[in-house]
Amino acid sequence: MKIVVLAGGVSTERAVSLVTGAGVCRALRENGHRAVFVDLFLGLEDVPGDLESVFDAPDGLCPEAGIGADAPDLEAVRLARKDQSGCVFGPNVLELCRLADIVFLGLHGLDGEDGRIQAAFDLLGIRYTGGGHLASGMAMNKLVTKRIMDAAGLPTPKWQSLEYGPEDIPRLAAELPMPCVIKTASGGSSLGVFLPEDRAALAEALEQVRGYDGGILWEERIYGRELTVGVLGDRALPPVEILPAEGEFDYAAKYQAGGAREICPAPVTEAQKQEMGALALKLHRTLGLEVYSRTDFIMDEAGKFWCLEINNLPGMTPGSLIPKEAAAVGMSYNELCEEIVRQSYGLKRKG
Repeated sequence: MKIVVLAGGVSTERAVSLVTGAGVCRALRENGHRAVFVDLFLGLEDVPGDLESVFDAPDGLCPEAGIGADAPDLEAVRLARKDQSGCVFGPNVLELCRLADIVFLGLHGLDGEDGRIQAAFDLLGIRYTGGGHLASGMAMNKLVTKRIMDAAGLPTPKWQSLEYGPEDIPRLAAELPMPCVIKTASGGSSLGVFLPEDRAALAEALEQVRGYDGGILWEERIYGRELTVGVLGDRALPPVEILPAEGEFDYAAKYQAGGAREICPAPVTEAQKQEMGALALKLHRTLGLEVYSRTDFIMDEAGKFWCLEINNLPGMTPGSLIPKEAAAVGMSYNELCEEIVRQSYGLKRKG
């Protein structure tokens, strides 16, 4: 098949997306597909007259991508685009996607997981991987997901939406219950997540989180074991336990060598594995997601599972959690990429 692997963009998770896209593109090419890597925002400035010949580029246009300890400089990315257009789609992106049999969405964060790209593709009749536009938009917004979890009876920590200005921060820092988590409603890769240990740190978190797009969420902090469970098709994959080498499982811990230890399958009982899998499947289905997702949990000291959030386009770098879970059931990285394409290709989208 002709496949565009769409990655990059101008999300705070750009670097993760580039590594996801490069890994997926190489895997699909090894599987025999005419796959090509395309940056959503930067696009392709110089293309041949026969645009379809791009699918035969010797290396699939795959970049040598890596993930640094800090989030990318998005302003520098914007300045790098020659046409300086404010359009989310870079030069020739839509034209190439319309020539593809399917687009593999290697995007993370805003303009990727939030349903807007999916909606545009639905209108244009372009096939793509993963969930549809409505389910993706709900899953990406933590405030919406929290409301759905509450309505579905899924166990999730106490929470509230916060709307405030700078003048309200001293009052909120004094009044909000502790211990807590402060997070942006639309972030990912642990960006925009703050774990204040005291009220001075809480005030600082309330100030810093305002620098992110989307709403702001206060959440009761539950202490315990960090676990995550992927869904692929109609089944839950084996859970992973995440043990940060130092401190919390933040952006650096997720992607830097030695930043975290991940145990897959997680050392839990069969009953606990089944319970987590059932919760992950229920949230996936309640939101209307398709093909794959990954739900994050905390298991407290009493053994109770708390759903934190769901990732509708989870990381697909070769070292990401979903590939590790798939490997635990005997599925290679290349086979996982192929399965996502196969399941997505046959979907009939619903509005």
